Amino acid sequence: MDWRLIVIIALVVLFAVGLYFVRRGYLRKLNREVKRAQSSERIKTIFLANVSHALRTPLNAIIGFSDFLMKEQEKGQVDPEQLKEAATHINQNGHQLLFFIQQLLELSNFESSVLTFSLIEVNLAELMASYRREAMHETNPNVSVLVRSSLSPHCKATLDTNLMHQLMMHLLRNSAHFTKEGSITINYEYERKGMRVTITDTGEGIPQEYLDNAFSLLHAEDSLTLENRATELGLSICKAIIDGMGGEISLTSEPGKGTTATVWFPCRMRDMTKDVILD
Repeated sequence: MDWRLIVIIALVVLFAVGLYFVRRGYLRKLNREVKRAQSSERIKTIFLANVSHALRTPLNAIIGFSDFLMKEQEKGQVDPEQLKEAATHINQNGHQLLFFIQQLLELSNFESSVLTFSLIEVNLAELMASYRREAMHETNPNVSVLVRSSLSPHCKATLDTNLMHQLMMHLLRNSAHFTKEGSITINYEYERKGMRVTITDTGEGIPQEYLDNAFSLLHAEDSLTLENRATELGLSICKAIIDGMGGEISLTSEPGKGTTATVWFPCRMRDMTKDVILD
């Protein structure tokens, strides 16, 4: 057989083999994308069903108690204690509903657009002190809120204060919700050309089965992490913020002993110690 014919046959075989592997790789990728799309559609469907339930629960309470008050008023038999109880339930469910809707809109904003940053330089000690003051309004009187750092009180950081406020307050509200006594400690440090913030509480902790999916919108059993409490939806918002900042977020917890949330993100910092300036 002519050597040129052998070369041509070999090239054709190699081309066919290469085409086969390219096609197989393409089909595998296509199959992964189809499964991902199906999973995304399933999550959206379940999420909307859960949201619908979470919205109806406080709405039904508000409508039920307001209907009761209207009927009692028509009868002319409005008992002051019943009026007070109904008004309290309406107020509580109204606030719960408003807070949940605000978080949904906030999460939708992060999921549907690329984050834009308005960076300014701020004094970190003053910024963390402001978060402490806000957190004290969210906590039980038996809970102390502390701020700790080895950095200079004159340390400055360049960051987006709006996003930072959203991130910190979601984490602090979550700690406040689960901590009935003890303390919540905010610690901030310089690490890997960025800032590491940890929020440690002495609360009831989070069971491992919930901890594994803490930043997901849904648990394995297809229910909202919200669990009708609105606080945990904030963890999904925190994850969206940190992802947009190119950072990292994690949770460690032990039931009965407390929880630690750790976030890190790249950040320009200076005046961290009395004599050393690092960018």
